[in-house]
Amino acid sequence: MSKEVRIVSLPYGRGTKELKIEEEHLAGVFASGLRDYRPEKNKDALVRDALDHPIGTKKLSELAAGKENVVVISSDHTRPVPSRIIMPLILKEIRKGNPSAKITILIATGLHRNTSLKELEQKFGEEIVKNEHIVVHDADRQEMAYLGELPSGGNLYVNRIAADADLLIAEGFIEPHFFAGFSGGRKSVLPGVAGRETVMYNHNAGFIASPYARTGNLKQNPIHEDMLFAARAAHLAFIVNVVIDDAHEPVFAVAGDVNEAHLAGCRFLLSKCEIEAGTADIVVTTNGGYPLDQNIYQSVKGMTAAEAAVKEGGVIIMLSEAIDGHGGKSFYDTFRNEHDLCRLERSFLDRKPEETIVDQWQSQIFVRVLKKASVIFVSSCDDALVRDMHMIPAKDPEEALEKAKAIVRKEDYRVTVIYDGVSVIVK
Repeated sequence: MSKEVRIVSLPYGRGTKELKIEEEHLAGVFASGLRDYRPEKNKDALVRDALDHPIGTKKLSELAAGKENVVVISSDHTRPVPSRIIMPLILKEIRKGNPSAKITILIATGLHRNTSLKELEQKFGEEIVKNEHIVVHDADRQEMAYLGELPSGGNLYVNRIAADADLLIAEGFIEPHFFAGFSGGRKSVLPGVAGRETVMYNHNAGFIASPYARTGNLKQNPIHEDMLFAARAAHLAFIVNVVIDDAHEPVFAVAGDVNEAHLAGCRFLLSKCEIEAGTADIVVTTNGGYPLDQNIYQSVKGMTAAEAAVKEGGVIIMLSEAIDGHGGKSFYDTFRNEHDLCRLERSFLDRKPEETIVDQWQSQIFVRVLKKASVIFVSSCDDALVRDMHMIPAKDPEEALEKAKAIVRKEDYRVTVIYDGVSVIVK
């Protein structure tokens, strides 16, 4: 008698890959509720309504009255913030309150490379790029203002353009974040427009190791606490944040106080994205396809959802095209040059916060995942590269599942499938 088989189509690059699994072994298939959520208002109306009904502050037009030097922090090219929708509405509100205000749009690159002119045009549209004053933050080269000591003891340096503003505003979006809890809100300042020293200290090994520095959690999260302090110290007076769907279109919007409005957005996201997956012997997940599955470095984010849902000593099957390979030479060398994961983890934890190096946080989280479960990586990468990264290569989900079953060695194994590990919060 043939067994019933479920076929699950999973995002991979710009396409999909099919996973075939017997129903008797399937614990569940989980996806973000945002995939099926349809807002009552269109995208422009959502943002306008948020601006008309700010949480915890006056309207932006009222805050802008009498303010001459206004700075709007905007996310950079690495974040799919629908700025073409949000920014024109913010600018309109500012000028409604003060038509003569000098406005600077400050691009929050954090420690990323500079955003190019072409990327700015794609983000805002040619009209805003042509007519507005835009500055791209550089954590190493631009003048920084010292705003005191963070709760953690680190020094807070913020781009002087933001620090000197009469009115500081930020646009952004809220999604699950694998160590800050959620993106958006306070992250526009730290790491967005902070100095390198401040960002590195905030991402130190002790904070990353905290059990509270996890997806979907803000309570007692030391990374979040420093970020919120930084936003307050920089006098971030007003935010406009959205929650977006798979097409990067707004489905929910909040505006107002950096903490109160952000929490309202986080509560909405939690109501749609939190899943109760339990634990399984094998967990299959993805990074949601292109553009987030272009390399192994970014794929660690999706793996953390599987980490929360897999049994100790189990198997994670990660589908990620990783067409650009490892995603960072220092990240790759860290794993190629050290075979002992415990020793590697200790090297991170022994490093003082002020000695944090670039990408250390990603490597530390990847080590944590690898210590809990074997990772089988379905990708376009060379097998040798995958093995250098302490993972097991597979050419497709079918081969991966066979290898996983051989590792688990159980007749009654259970498999959980998470459609997109980046977009969910595993309870």
